[in-house]
Amino acid sequence: MSEFLVNLLGERLVNSEKAEVDVQALGSKLSLVGLYFGCSLNGPCKQFNVSLCEFYSKFKKSSEHKDKLEIVFISSDQDQKHWQDFLQEMQWPALPFKDKHRKMKLWNKYKVTSIPSLVFVDAATGKVVCRNGLLVVRDDPKGLEFPWGPKPFAEVVAGPLLRNCGQTADSSTLEGSYVGVYFSAHWCPPCRSLTRVLVESYRAVKESGHKFEIVFVSADRSEESFKQYFSEMPWVAVPYSDEGRRSRLNRLYGIQGIPTLILLDAEGHMITRQGRVEVLNDPECRLFPWHPRPVLELSESNAVQLNEGPCLVLFVDAEEEGELEAAKGLIQPIAEKLMAKHKAKEEETPLLFFVAGEDDMSDSLRDYTNLPEAAPLLTILDMSARAKYVRDVEEITPAVVEQFVSDFLAEKLKPEPI
Repeated sequence: MSEFLVNLLGERLVNSEKAEVDVQALGSKLSLVGLYFGCSLNGPCKQFNVSLCEFYSKFKKSSEHKDKLEIVFISSDQDQKHWQDFLQEMQWPALPFKDKHRKMKLWNKYKVTSIPSLVFVDAATGKVVCRNGLLVVRDDPKGLEFPWGPKPFAEVVAGPLLRNCGQTADSSTLEGSYVGVYFSAHWCPPCRSLTRVLVESYRAVKESGHKFEIVFVSADRSEESFKQYFSEMPWVAVPYSDEGRRSRLNRLYGIQGIPTLILLDAEGHMITRQGRVEVLNDPECRLFPWHPRPVLELSESNAVQLNEGPCLVLFVDAEEEGELEAAKGLIQPIAEKLMAKHKAKEEETPLLFFVAGEDDMSDSLRDYTNLPEAAPLLTILDMSARAKYVRDVEEITPAVVEQFVSDFLAEKLKPEPI
């Protein structure tokens, strides 16, 4: 356990008194680590920090599990004094300010897209136990539900569900169906846009004969807004008044932003978190239930995934007939192998794979990342780290791609700034 934590966090952390904390010794007792991603200049982080201090203090004083949990602050501060001042308010250790490379690795590994974020991970394996620790702090202030591990969807969603005609249905009616868990709100313009498309997709999937239901989990700010928004939806919803169940579903899937559409299979296992992208990319629902594809063709709707972690992007000359399909065929076996390897470990793949032709989206990406106009061009883009890796060779072969991926994962490549 300690050995794993040293690999994850480094040998030394630092506390508010500028003293070093030995990770090897720390890890010998722990079963759970809360990775707290934040920044001193961020208002919501400062607010959450107050709540987290109260939670941490109570847990360490009264919980029977007080020795099994530690929190580690992972800062995105650019100014050391700001970081040091913020650390003074904390009772837990932090990653050293200068260890920026490790911070970036943790951001990517746990796919953090916003701050504040608190991710609870198993201290022995690093696997995510709970992605939305902010809700743990809010909903379980005494830490009675430690270690906040995931529960089956059927258990979390259990209870009556509403239909917009005023009738109710029990959640047991979802059994044996594909389920979309839809986190959305009327005040959010992208949510309303997606809902209009999703209504058509929902009807198309049902008409094709699939057993499919969507459960709306509202983030509206009032029951009146919820009722107005839900009146546009042909599916079921968790009652707005059942704030506890809505919060537990947010916690179960680590929701960091809306709209989010999670797709589940008939057993309640997650198929994809990218339901929003899939619905927009596949309006006729030909690929339903949208199992993850090893290689995506870069488009306006899926470009958002470039921000979720490192992405291999192979740029090709799309004016030559068949180039995009040939490019997909070239990198697909490598992408499939990587996905299978990490799926066996119950981990998310550390690298997404795209092919990009010659269109406005590809041109914008090249301009933003200052890439050469060459085609074919093999790149790995890490937007959150503002880093790129470029392999500009005359011929791109499977061996070249495999070596490029291997070197990147082994941290042998030197990044260029974006």
